[in-house]
Formats: sequence, structure tokens, C-alpha cells
Amino acid sequence: MDFLHSQLRHVEGQLAFVSVDPIDWKFYVQVISWAVTLFESYLLLRQYPLYSKTEPPAALAAHISASDFEKSQKYGKDKAKFALFSGFYKQCLDSIMVQFGFYAWSWTSAGRIMGKFGYGVEYEITQSIGFVFLLFFVSSLPTLPLSVYSTFVLEEKYGFNKTSPGLFVADLLKGWGISVVLLTPFLWAFLHIFNWAGDRFVPWLMAFILAFQLIMVVVYPMVIQPLFNKLSPLAAGELRTRIESLAGKLKFPLTHLYEIDGSKRSSHSNAYFFGLPWSKHIVIFDTLIQQSQPDEVEAVLAHELGHWYHLHPTKMLAVSQIHVFTIFALFPAFLHAPPVLASFDFPKAVAAHPPTIVAFLLFQMILTPLEAFVSIGMHAVSRHFEWEADRFACELQDKLSDEKMSDMGDRLGRALIALHVKNLSTVWVDWLYSAYHHSHPTLTERLKGIESFQSKREKKKL
Repeated sequence: MDFLHSQLRHVEGQLAFVSVDPIDWKFYVQVISWAVTLFESYLLLRQYPLYSKTEPPAALAAHISASDFEKSQKYGKDKAKFALFSGFYKQCLDSIMVQFGFYAWSWTSAGRIMGKFGYGVEYEITQSIGFVFLLFFVSSLPTLPLSVYSTFVLEEKYGFNKTSPGLFVADLLKGWGISVVLLTPFLWAFLHIFNWAGDRFVPWLMAFILAFQLIMVVVYPMVIQPLFNKLSPLAAGELRTRIESLAGKLKFPLTHLYEIDGSKRSSHSNAYFFGLPWSKHIVIFDTLIQQSQPDEVEAVLAHELGHWYHLHPTKMLAVSQIHVFTIFALFPAFLHAPPVLASFDFPKAVAAHPPTIVAFLLFQMILTPLEAFVSIGMHAVSRHFEWEADRFACELQDKLSDEKMSDMGDRLGRALIALHVKNLSTVWVDWLYSAYHHSHPTLTERLKGIESFQSKREKKKL
């Protein structure tokens, strides 16, 4: 542990200039945030011409009708226009908040509000929690029209929206309520660890974050999601029999098999699993069941079980811990850096003794370009895992010595095509746009991959 702390102190020493040099951090954040926004807009402009193509890729020509392809192209074009506008709109809001001292105002206002309840400046954690909620609620209001337009105009236009105005408002209020219930104890513990551990906070904070993530793996689907959707046991029948049989053969610790009423809000479909290593639960959207045949849904679940077989969730969690460690390792230099807060218009008295939550928030803003690169790397890892899961499904016949699984690759291909058609997913994708935004390979890439996996299997038999 002493070695770790000595290395962390070395990193902090290399970044000592942060706490003394009068760098114009506000200007830096403005420049890099606009640079990221312009880069993302450039990617959209690379992708946009592909929505004008009149025919699908050759590999998909036999599977997508002309009308479905035309509709998906229009949907993609409308989403791109909306993404371009919303990206600039949000960036303008962020720039205004940064330029005119919104964060400093939020901290001061939170202190005044807390003061009316008898909490003075010595109650930094209490003021920090108030600051976060004030910042969250006030900054989220200007973006509400974007959510309304996306739900009731864009998604409605293409037949996906099933949300009523009343349900939209209820979901919004529930989301805010859950944020208050979860974030309050989380922020208290997060900030208390800083106060308790001092400069040796990194390992303790990492342990706390990991524990919170593991708890949420159970709490979210079992407690939070039921507040928005109804989870019911999957009805007895061919699909349930297929899934339970497959799980049993793979020794997948299936505890519950649920159907979720995703159609309550949208026509989009999905399937996933969650749970602890010894107790897993599978959730299938009712829209997926309605749109696909039982053998195709089984193939989709075979792909999902491939993620479990190859320990992808655990590996992704490990990768995320490396990311978290990197952030925490760099943060100490910014934790005691008055020039950073002064650059964002915080009063001298506050900047002289930077509140932890304020320093961390500004630090996150400064890391914007790094986070953009990290997302590209995380997506690359995710796409690799998707290839492995597809290959797992294709090779199930060999793993289980079951001839009934011989066409699993074909079934998975049909299921993917059906999902893309029903969801009006884009089939023409620019490679750079995809690398930055997509955690899954494109449909064409996955179909070619499945064909390659099956071809290699056949060659092995010869």
C-alpha cells in the first residue's frame, strides 16, 4: 500500500503546476468542449450522406424490403439532424454556464439555502449534496424540450413511441426522485471517504465505487426498473422450454426468466441478463417475443449467454476499474488547486479551500478530451466481446454435442436482421462514426462474421 501511495504522490508532484500556475482553465474547458462537439458534428456529417443511398448493402439486399430500407434511411436522416442540433444546443448551454459562473452561483446558492436551515459553511458535505442537486435540476430544465421532441415527434413519427404525456411526466418525476434517494447517501459516503482517508483516499474510494456498482447490479433490475416496467415470469411454452433447456446444458445459474413490458413505452426490443455469479435472471422484451420466432429469440439468448460464458461483464468491470483508478490517480493535483476554482469565478474564500465536490466536477470537465478517447477504447473492447459472443452462439453445436444447435448461426443472423428491420436501424455506417459511437459491430459486419465462423467450423470437420 505504501508503494501505491508513493507512486500516487509522484504523479501529484508531476502535476504540481496545477495548484500554483495561473492557467486560464475556463478558456481551456471552452476550447476543448467545443473541439469535441465539432468533432462529433464532423462525424455526423460523414455519416449523413449515407442516408441518401437508395439500396442496402449487397449482403442485406435479400433480407430488407425496399420500403423498410427507405423508412430506415429516413429515420436515420431525421435522427442525425436532431443529433446535430441537440449537440450544438447542449454545447451552447454548457458554454453559457461555464462563461457566466453558473457553477460558482450554484455553490453559493446551495450555501444560502442550507444556511436557512441552520447549516453553516462547516457543513461542507451537506452543502455539496445541495449543490449537486441544484446544479442537476436547474441545468436539466433547458434540455427537457429535447426529450419531449425526441419522444413525441421523432419516435412518434416512425411508430416507436408508446409513451403518453402523463407517463412521460411520471417517469421524469420518478427519475428525479430516485436520483435524490440514491445520490444522497452515495455523495455522503463519497465525500466522507475523502475527509476520513485524506490524501490516501484512492484505494478506499475505488473499493467504495466497486461495491456500489455491484450493489446496483442487483438493486437496479430488482427495485428500480419495476418502478417503470412490469416484469412477469415468462409464460410456459416453446420459448421458455428452449431457454431453460439451453441454460441447463450450459450450466447457466438461471433463477428467474422474465418478460418485460417494453412496449409500454417503445416498440424497440432487446434482451439481457443480470445478477450475481450464483444467481442470474434473464429478461426478454415483449416486443422481441412479438417480432421474432422462438428459435430466433433462443439464438439471441445464446449470444447473451456467450457474454456470460466468456466473463465479459467481469472483464468490462475490470477495464472500468482501470479507468476509475486513472481518474482518481490524477485528481489529487486538482483537489487542492485554488487557481482552478478562481478561473471559474468562485469567490476567493471558496477557492482558497476548494470543496471536494467542486474540485472533482471541474476536474471532470478538464478531462473531457481524455474521456472522448477512453470511450473509443471502451467501444473497441465491447465490439470484440460482441464478436466472441456471436462465435459462441455459432459453435454451440460443438460445445454441447447437440445437432439441434447446428443452425444456431443462421438463426442468430435471421434474428439480427429482424431486429434491425423492426428497429429501423442504420445499415450503412461510416467506419469512423461507428468507431466513436457504436459498442456493437454493424449488421453487415456481424453477418459476415457469423458466416466466417460457420465456414471455419465446417472446415474443421473435413
